[in-house]
Amino acid sequence: MNRKPLLPVWIVAAAISLTLPAVLSETAPEADKPPPGYSSKAAVYAAIASGKLALVDTKAPLPEGVKLEADIEYRKIGEKRLLLDLYSPAKLEKAVPGLIFIHGGAWRGGKRQDYRVYTTHFASLGYVVATVSYRLWPEGTFPAAIEDVKCAIRWMRSEAARIHVDPERIAVLGGSAGGHLALLAGYTPGKAELEGKGCRDEVSTRVAAVVDFYGPADLTTPFAQASDVVRDFLGGKTFAEAPEAYRLASPIFHLTKAAPPTLILHGTIDDTVPIDQADSLAAKLKELGVAHEYARLEGWPHTMDLARPVNDYCKRRVGAFLSKHLGSPR
Repeated sequence: MNRKPLLPVWIVAAAISLTLPAVLSETAPEADKPPPGYSSKAAVYAAIASGKLALVDTKAPLPEGVKLEADIEYRKIGEKRLLLDLYSPAKLEKAVPGLIFIHGGAWRGGKRQDYRVYTTHFASLGYVVATVSYRLWPEGTFPAAIEDVKCAIRWMRSEAARIHVDPERIAVLGGSAGGHLALLAGYTPGKAELEGKGCRDEVSTRVAAVVDFYGPADLTTPFAQASDVVRDFLGGKTFAEAPEAYRLASPIFHLTKAAPPTLILHGTIDDTVPIDQADSLAAKLKELGVAHEYARLEGWPHTMDLARPVNDYCKRRVGAFLSKHLGSPR
């Protein structure tokens, strides 16, 4: 969270934001351990350069049996149109769980199409999956992005009958800055300061589950306080000038026993969002007795699910978590 972006740093040629993997994780089946990690980011680069570590296809083809509705307007602010893409099983006769993916990019970059490798996969499993755009810095500073994410949740719940989503089984998933927004949305239903106005205000923003790929959970730590990326996101004010804004934007300070089940995936050699962010979040969830799983992944850096073996593991791990807490779409 220093001057370098809060997102892709380790793969220059494939800068996109997804996530995951390596050693053991809480409640992970012994038969499905994640792939082993590396001693350093340099070792990861070397494995990619040598062809020993394959990357995912970030422009995954649309699977047979999946339909795409692109560029759906879910919110309009003045002349600004906020769009989402919706991936669904081609033939749906009953309501299924709905997933909302939130891209990363240090709250200032990235695009909703970055998650196509996941949206196509989970739609092929029977979920209805949205990937959303939101206001980015400098056009939008806190709380603009979280207001937009909450509006997307309201959109999915409002359109549930038409798009065949069960409104009681909606999950939010995101990586890096998107992971932060997923956590913040999941832990603050009805929080007036973050809900925004003028977007189906009567509809609930409650969700049934949260998946956090290496997102920051506490923006009050010294590392976050020193980050100009965080400072810009919060309107340019330092922690000393606006401590309450830093707390309001920190998901960990909104946690209660009523928080939705949460899956955390974070690499131990992540120097963009340090692993202690995930450690602290998992400890707080455990203290409160909130259902959660923590995949603490040895030897993987930020956005590690660009690596194919890591991404495959991620899909399995997230799929198992969603099936457990939302029920199988089939």
